[in-house]
Amino acid sequence: MPSFPSPFGSDDDNGLFDGYDEFVADDLPRPGGFLDGHDVLTGADHLAFHRLTRDCFEERKVYDMTFNYNLARLNLDTRHGNAGFRYAVERGDAAAAADAVDPADFDGDGFDDGDCDRVLRAEFTPTTPFCPQTHTLTIGAFRAWNGLSDRHEYDLVRVRAAPMHNQSEAVNDRLAELEAAYLETGDVETEAEEDAGMGSSPMTGTGDAGAQTRSTDAPF
Repeated sequence: MPSFPSPFGSDDDNGLFDGYDEFVADDLPRPGGFLDGHDVLTGADHLAFHRLTRDCFEERKVYDMTFNYNLARLNLDTRHGNAGFRYAVERGDAAAAADAVDPADFDGDGFDDGDCDRVLRAEFTPTTPFCPQTHTLTIGAFRAWNGLSDRHEYDLVRVRAAPMHNQSEAVNDRLAELEAAYLETGDVETEAEEDAGMGSSPMTGTGDAGAQTRSTDAPF
């Protein structure tokens, strides 16, 4: 009977994957513009958050369907050394973050003023500039981290796609809208008001086929 690959890796990976306890900078994407001026996680700090990421993604079923594994494992895949996530703790000073989150800007039930002190930025670099999953995976990551916020020390995890992706601007606009809706409501499943009737995702352009109705069985 054929076996299914473990999303966490196994002893027969033939050296294709680094370990979750190994920080190998050459097998990770370089921090991009979204992380510039902020405190990029490296070494033990990066590893600790990425192990937590693995568990959050497993619970919320954030999988790379091309490689059939938990998306956190992309960071370890030596065949794609420039792909995966990098993280940085957001600095609130104006010089570092003109777009830093200020809960006072949001008039809703999500966050009270002062309740969003610890913010993490996560930048996702896909394997190719045309990766069709980037939109879905970044939204799934955003919902996993913020929907399971009791697992980590951050009040908010902000997610963006790296600019090397050909539709990064559209993807990041969508992520910014979801972030704003979450800050307003405190609910990761809430759609931005202007997106309520959106007929296509920025990655598909397929009209109503791109509008997905979420069910209790849906991943993320």
